[in-house]
Amino acid sequence: MDKSRLEIKVGLFVIIGLVLLTVAMILFSKGASLFHNTYELRLHASNVGGLKERAGVLLAGVQVGTVSTIQLADDGRSVTILLNIYNQNKNKIYHDARFVIEQSGFLGDQYVSVIPTSNSPPVLVNGDEVTCQEPFNLQEVARSTSGFIKRIGDTAQKLDDSVTDLRRVVLNNQTLTNFTMTVSNMHSFSEQALGTISDINALVATNGEQVNLAVSNIVFFSRELIRLAGSAQSLMATNGTDITSAVKNIESSTEVLKSLMNDIQSGRGFAGMMLQNQQLSTNVQTLANNLAVASSNLNQLGLWHFLWHKEPARPPAAGTNTANKPR
Repeated sequence: MDKSRLEIKVGLFVIIGLVLLTVAMILFSKGASLFHNTYELRLHASNVGGLKERAGVLLAGVQVGTVSTIQLADDGRSVTILLNIYNQNKNKIYHDARFVIEQSGFLGDQYVSVIPTSNSPPVLVNGDEVTCQEPFNLQEVARSTSGFIKRIGDTAQKLDDSVTDLRRVVLNNQTLTNFTMTVSNMHSFSEQALGTISDINALVATNGEQVNLAVSNIVFFSRELIRLAGSAQSLMATNGTDITSAVKNIESSTEVLKSLMNDIQSGRGFAGMMLQNQQLSTNVQTLANNLAVASSNLNQLGLWHFLWHKEPARPPAAGTNTANKPR
């Protein structure tokens, strides 16, 4: 055998061995195995972040499969992730398990984490579709934080402007002077109030007996009022029937007077006829005037003089026989 051919064969064998070794190391580093039977699960996520094919699938921290394919959905807004789960874990992933894309460390590779919950049947089988929670996006958080910080800066600027306006409008020299005068007036008022309170205390101290007497009188008066109220209640209780009868009599009298006034206004009865008949009213007025004149004359002449006044006896005529006249 030619020495050059032997060297070429040895070199090819070494190269092929190195390539196979490299591929095996890569497969084993990603958790892949050529000797595991698997079944497929389909995950749907809105974003996979930095998840790569052949990434591991961990259940409670234990690798139970690998990511075989990552496909963009037809609508362009979601992603379908195909998982190859080892058959030895076929009855360990339930339909209520949560699928989350997580990351190993701060800058490590991403993987699919299966988080069991209550493990309620049924279990997931080949071809089942589940929803996957999108990974934590540090850049999105940084952008949100940047926007939040910017809003905080704008708010602080507005607050600073408001404080400046407050100082210019409210906390100026005139306002501070007025405030100082107000404080001084309040101080004077408080001193006057203290003086007034002292005078009141002195007045109460020097007139304590009179105040006590007045309070005693008020108490006595209140007791008398209570006694009077009790008497009034007793009177109402004992004479309730009589009071009710008197009230009914007053109501009846009121009705009679009302009826009489209605008759007078309508011209019925003597009084109504007098008011409505002009001739009769004139006659009554004339009669009243005559009675007034007669009473006046009687008062001037005297009633007894009018009734008992006798004319003097006239002398008999000559030749008249008075013997038969009555004496």
